[in-house]
Amino acid sequence: MKSLDTFIADCRAAVDADSTHNAVLPIVERAFEDPGAVLKTVGKPTSSGLTPLYQSDTLTIANLVWKPGMILAPHNHNMWAVIGIYTGREDNIFWRRIKDDPNGKLEAAGARSLSAGDVVPLGANIIHSVANPLDRFTGAIHVYGGDFFGIERSEWDAETLSERPYDMEKVKALFASS
Repeated sequence: MKSLDTFIADCRAAVDADSTHNAVLPIVERAFEDPGAVLKTVGKPTSSGLTPLYQSDTLTIANLVWKPGMILAPHNHNMWAVIGIYTGREDNIFWRRIKDDPNGKLEAAGARSLSAGDVVPLGANIIHSVANPLDRFTGAIHVYGGDFFGIERSEWDAETLSERPYDMEKVKALFASS
């Protein structure tokens, strides 16, 4: 990634041509073949943050910087996502709903660690939690197939794993507190 403007334009054109993640995935994969170039383009993280780079009804591109030890409880996006890590590591736990549970409780269904240069697509129905296990910042570009900041979705209580409405303001505050 030599130009953020070009990356955004390429993602926008891809979503205009194909509203699934299929057209965006190779763009993100190409950009993250050299995570050092992405790091140079967006800058070395010096504080945590959830920074929108582009936002529309059909596409959101955000730079997420996870502070050391940061954990985000299980949540869904209700849209596809493609995540690329440019520095550090994200540990993802994937969850599934427990069939017929009246509180929408979850159980763990898998896990994946992502390091610099890794790119992963997430389907619209994926539920995951994210942790930065490192003692330094982790930086990632997240590309979403919709308005990440405007869509209703769910999160789950970290202790009880019961479903509740997603609290975007709480999440923004978590990223803002370095």
